[in-house]
Amino acid sequence: MNSASSAAPRLLLVDDDPIVLNTLGTGLSRMGYGIETFESANAALACYRAAPPDLVILDYRLPEMTGAELARAMIKEAYRPIIVLSAHSDAPTVREAVGLGVSAYLVKPVEAERLAPSIEAALARFAELEALLKQGMNLREGLEKNRIINTAIGIVMERSALPLDLAFESLRRLARDQRRPLRDVALELVDAVSTANGILQRLRD
Repeated sequence: MNSASSAAPRLLLVDDDPIVLNTLGTGLSRMGYGIETFESANAALACYRAAPPDLVILDYRLPEMTGAELARAMIKEAYRPIIVLSAHSDAPTVREAVGLGVSAYLVKPVEAERLAPSIEAALARFAELEALLKQGMNLREGLEKNRIINTAIGIVMERSALPLDLAFESLRRLARDQRRPLRDVALELVDAVSTANGILQRLRD
């Protein structure tokens, strides 16, 4: 593992390719980000659980667990923006990643200069979402609710091509129209997408 200054946004970079770790880690560090690099998904998850970072960048194909499994485990602990890097651009893989609520999906090879705008956009959207949630709901209801709503908003953004604020408002409006808690509507959407993805996966197998 490699560590850098904690004064800057703290990023976890997870990839089993040491060349990718070194190239991206060095480039992002020079841009002022605090970087912690991991070849091991399990080690990255342990670090995440101990102290969630500001953002995670992970490879979608890892030996100890898949990128999807790692992303799910991390989001279950505490929601943070996740950027996925992958050599695969097929629609099912991209949809699976987006269904998890990741902030961006970039196809390798990716240089630090190309990655930086996605990092800044993801951090900005996360800050904006936190502000929207503070305006629209009681944050004491917990991180789990935050995670589910974040994931649902990501799905609405991807499926309806809406910006974050409009996606959030559309979910909130639906909850009001149905006279249901926002979390219940979000959970129903996430479950429906997960079920559909599971059926499609079984059909492909």
